[in-house]
Amino acid sequence: MTEPIVFGLPISLAFLYFIVYSVLGWCMETVYCSVLERRFVPRGFLYGPMCPIYGVGVLMMICWFQPLMGNPVVFYLTATVCMSAWEYLVGWFLETATHIKYWDYSMYRFNLKGRICLWVCLMWGVLSYLVLYFIHPRVAELVGRIGLIPRYILDGFFLGVLVSDTGATVYQLVRTSQMLGKLQQVGDELRLQMHLGKAELSDMLAEAREAFSDRLEDLLPNELDDTGRALKERYDELMTRTELLSRRFRASYREMNTVGPAKEALESVKRKGEKLKLRFESRKRK
Repeated sequence: MTEPIVFGLPISLAFLYFIVYSVLGWCMETVYCSVLERRFVPRGFLYGPMCPIYGVGVLMMICWFQPLMGNPVVFYLTATVCMSAWEYLVGWFLETATHIKYWDYSMYRFNLKGRICLWVCLMWGVLSYLVLYFIHPRVAELVGRIGLIPRYILDGFFLGVLVSDTGATVYQLVRTSQMLGKLQQVGDELRLQMHLGKAELSDMLAEAREAFSDRLEDLLPNELDDTGRALKERYDELMTRTELLSRRFRASYREMNTVGPAKEALESVKRKGEKLKLRFESRKRK
């Protein structure tokens, strides 16, 4: 029986390459970001040490760029354009699906909607060159030593791990997005109650949010009436749950932000997380 071909490779081999380069990509990103931020930053969305964007990206390199290796200039230009387009597509998809922006290059010149920027695009070409000219030949040699049956066993094991991890991560991403939306909604109601005294005036919600920028997490119960205290309790409960739910993503992506109406809620969650971190460090010093 002939194996299906994916990216110009037998599917069992392509999947093993995908796993290897997802792990190597995670290692590279984690080391780079940890050095940059001077703390351990386990990059990636998944619980496990894998960044699928690199796994798919290298498969694209193997399939599309290998025939161009005889012409380094064409190879570099093609790799730069294709890999930059891939990063942009992944960024757009994540923002559209989860309403959350996980990386942002807006602080750099020559960026496109913060999803890609010139210097990162140029680095994709360099990375493609290093992978195909130096790294992949050695990886292919090592993987080629694995027999067909052991390869199937490894593929089955990693597929199970990947599906489980992806399912858990997608659930957490969806829940985080939903919780941020609820937190923003309750915060709007609380702010409206504070300044207008009538929570039922929902048509004035947007205007009230623009007019007032109180940090609702710092409000004291004695500053509110009974309706306000009930809303504040609900707000605090949602804040605690959202902070805990989003903690892993915020630790991996410090520049994480929303692209929807819940931007203010996420900023409040970040402040809550920083306060908890400072409190923990203070207790640790004692």
